[in-house]
Amino acid sequence: MVRLTRAQQQDATRRKVLAAAKSEFAQRGFRGTTVDGIAARADMTRGAVYSNFPGKRALYLAVLAHEAEQAPAPEGHPSADSPAAALGAFASTWLQQLPQSSQYECSEDAQFTSPALSVDFVPEVLMNEQIRRPFAQLLALDALLLAMSLRAISQSTAAPLESFIASAESVLTILYGTTQLSYVAPEFTDPARAIALCEQVALLGGVKTPTPPPRIDARVTRVDEPWEPPSCIDRVRGESARLDRNGLVAILGMHRIGTIEAALSIWPEHTDITLALVSDHPAELAPLARLAIADICRSLRHAFPAAALPRLQVIVDDAGTLAAACGFDKVDDNSEFAVLVENGRITARADGRGAGEAAATAYASSSTPDRA
Repeated sequence: MVRLTRAQQQDATRRKVLAAAKSEFAQRGFRGTTVDGIAARADMTRGAVYSNFPGKRALYLAVLAHEAEQAPAPEGHPSADSPAAALGAFASTWLQQLPQSSQYECSEDAQFTSPALSVDFVPEVLMNEQIRRPFAQLLALDALLLAMSLRAISQSTAAPLESFIASAESVLTILYGTTQLSYVAPEFTDPARAIALCEQVALLGGVKTPTPPPRIDARVTRVDEPWEPPSCIDRVRGESARLDRNGLVAILGMHRIGTIEAALSIWPEHTDITLALVSDHPAELAPLARLAIADICRSLRHAFPAAALPRLQVIVDDAGTLAAACGFDKVDDNSEFAVLVENGRITARADGRGAGEAAATAYASSSTPDRA
């Protein structure tokens, strides 16, 4: 009999708790589920559940994130050769997960699906400030990822990213609205109409509402230090992140995600840029981030050719290991750090408001040749 290591035992216990929680949430909803009920279904003590998850909401978000990441890839691959076709394929993939009325009829042994599980997600976001503010930042990141793919597939690659962000925000508004209506009035929603509306967004274009430029307080310090990044997953592509090449690594707290747009606007087009998301509440906010990114990137990977996927890598640094490798041991939801990596060394570090933009500006103004 093979004896499991402590890490393997912990992983097996965590998986067992997640499986029990999935069944409880799907059958009873978020409000009706209790930690005691999850423990009983998992044949564990209440303390064993709490030793793996700090509370019911953290468990709920972990279940939703796991389901989103494990969702099978859509069949086939559309050949989207225009923004309108890509947005149609994107919307179609997204709306495949709309709930049907039959999905709410759950029995003890039913195989539950993510739409039934996620019915309580938006109400829970609305009722809790701790996750509402990060979720708004994650939506901005989703719009940015979609906008980058739209610009890559368009004939106007020289157009400012802001115009594509406006289109992306309109598409996400349509899709989130359709999804929420499908929970309360599934007979009212028409996926075909929502898909057509998303295609029309590409034809209409958009203008993003101007916002005041962010204040930059960050200082850039030139350094020469070893770069030894840990193994990480790029959540955009669902594969190992490329951290061994020259580029910018921005470490942003869950309240500061939107500041990556300013860094992207001045960062060289064909040079790596990585966003690491950190938090001082990782038990809840890390799965929230994984969920938001998995939901949009499943549709992105299906609707757009690989060459049009965002050049931005996104890492959910829940344990803060990548931040520590960059030299920042203490992180929270308001963190803003950045480092420049060149030839296997950290060559600059920025800390403070606007750190990503400050580091990108320092890189662009430096005379060091041949970084790509």
